[in-house]
Amino acid sequence: MPVRAPFLRTALLAAALLTACGTTPEPAATPSAAPSGKAAGKSAGKPSAEPSREAAVKAAGLLGGPGTACALPVSFSLAEGWEADAVEKPEDPALASLVTQGPATVLCEAKSEGTPDIAFLRVWTAPKGSARSVLKAFVEADESKGIVLTDVKAGAVPAVEARYSVYSKLTEEWRQTRSFAVRTDGGAVVVVGLAGLDSGEDAVTAAYELARSTLRLP
Repeated sequence: MPVRAPFLRTALLAAALLTACGTTPEPAATPSAAPSGKAAGKSAGKPSAEPSREAAVKAAGLLGGPGTACALPVSFSLAEGWEADAVEKPEDPALASLVTQGPATVLCEAKSEGTPDIAFLRVWTAPKGSARSVLKAFVEADESKGIVLTDVKAGAVPAVEARYSVYSKLTEEWRQTRSFAVRTDGGAVVVVGLAGLDSGEDAVTAAYELARSTLRLP
């Protein structure tokens, strides 16, 4: 299985844990009244609205350009402490669904390895469509709710951003997250999605916003 990134290993581990626990989550579960664990410790007493811009991150390098970890139709700055690897399509057709979500296929995964948080920035691509239609189908293909789509800018490029809640089958709770999409000059659509247990942490959303604000087309 020629996969250079931990993406498939993570997906397979999650599936194994769910099978071992016999977990069958309820999609209509009501969000927890308050976050638990590390997230609760960090966000207690804070409003749940917009993340603090004080949680600034430093750019550690470029992702998507020549000589970077992933060959992508776009490039953007990756935050310090994040490490990226390319994800290749598995040879086994039975595993193909692990690298697709709706109309999009994952190309690259960046993990917050050098930070205290557990989070991922994943870059997906769809061969055609508008940024809005692809992003909507991408989000709806996940176990999500409360989707709000907004026209934004990714760098100087017109983009669409989705804010929504996604259900975690491992923790059996809903959490807030975001994704954005841009249409490239060649017609393909690129989706950059934020995921992970700490996707709502200020430093994590700052890394996501760094990627969005520095995005460039070739």
